[in-house]
Amino acid sequence: MGMPGVGKGTQAAMLSEALGAPHVSTGDILRQAVASGSPCGRRARSYMESGELVPDDLVEDLVVERLGRPDARAGFILDGFPRSLEQVGLLDQILVRLGQALDRVFLLTTSPTEVVRRLGGRRICPRCDSVYHVDNQPPRSPGVCDRCGSALAQRADDAEAVVRGRLEVYASQTLPIVERYRERGILREIDGTGEPRDVAARLRAGAGGG
Repeated sequence: MGMPGVGKGTQAAMLSEALGAPHVSTGDILRQAVASGSPCGRRARSYMESGELVPDDLVEDLVVERLGRPDARAGFILDGFPRSLEQVGLLDQILVRLGQALDRVFLLTTSPTEVVRRLGGRRICPRCDSVYHVDNQPPRSPGVCDRCGSALAQRADDAEAVVRGRLEVYASQTLPIVERYRERGILREIDGTGEPRDVAARLRAGAGGG
């Protein structure tokens, strides 16, 4: 969990590699649906581009399908779900059906100013999904993907006005989840500022003990 741009995807991918558990990103699942032009994708697109939360029934269908795959039976790492108290309830129901339970909930923290800087400078390759940053991880040639040579683009939901809107949504709808999981005794707060490897070390340290 954490604000948009705090590094959830990066840390989830690193943890996935370390544990051999699949990284289940609802954001990636939704973007794939949008790119495919499926009915679900067309429905989700308007919400995503305006920075609003995608309706729960749509997210639930996608999460149920993904967690039901064989590679998730021994464990998984969720990234981007749940994002509201209602989705906490949906996830509880999904996990009961699958005979699963959450071991830990990690909350990555940083400042809103840092989030705007990170997302505003992020660039994506629409062909191979490589990710760059104009300051921290620029491509060798400005605006061109190192891997496939395609022109890089800024995601619509990374524009500054949309990012600030996403932060407002996060504060009003997602932060209450923190207290819900804190009450359950499985929440761990991790400082998400700094190099990814340093954040990963703090995350691994927070994974153990009570």
